[in-house]
Amino acid sequence: MSDLIQFVRNYTDLSTDNGFQYEFFCDRCGSGFRTRFREWKLGTASDVVEGIGGMIGGIFGRASSLGNKVKTAAWEKAHDGAFNSSVQEIKPEFSQCPRCSKWVCRAGCWSEKKGLCKECAPDLGVEMAAAQASKSVEEVWAHAKMSEEDKRLTEEDWREGVRATCPKCSAPLASHTKFCPSCGAKIVDKIFCGACGKPMDASTKFCPECGAKHEG
Repeated sequence: MSDLIQFVRNYTDLSTDNGFQYEFFCDRCGSGFRTRFREWKLGTASDVVEGIGGMIGGIFGRASSLGNKVKTAAWEKAHDGAFNSSVQEIKPEFSQCPRCSKWVCRAGCWSEKKGLCKECAPDLGVEMAAAQASKSVEEVWAHAKMSEEDKRLTEEDWREGVRATCPKCSAPLASHTKFCPSCGAKIVDKIFCGACGKPMDASTKFCPECGAKHEG
């Protein structure tokens, strides 16, 4: 049986002198799991030996140095074992994408149907909803950037009626305008109500806003 320890890249080592603990996270969304803390019982005793050696020195200092080396070897062995066990424990929660090699969580970032991570094989329903939302946002911004003339046309002039051709020479009108660019004929003929001040057509006999009679 091989003594090699399989390792992954998406983890953080939280181990201390007193025990071992690891966090494994998804390369795509960043969420993940923290393993249970595995206590290393030799850690406390070894720390005491280090403290005595540091205070007394001499032969005890040399013993402390030797003890520290023994502790380090033991700690490394226990650390390797704890890491190996943690990897095996956590692997069912993750899958490695064969296309991009990222380790992703099976709960939210893995497509079981495609056998790929959702970055390589996006969920089409989600992408369509996101595209529609993005398009709506673009339309809002496009409306917000309209020129004042276009806004006025949309908000006011639309109710008044917009002519496509000149009533005198029938020349096409590129935009809402007051005079024909070909013959100079007046396109918009407005007057204002003497009672309420609202604009009204010159041919109108009564103000559509207040009902006052136009004396023209």
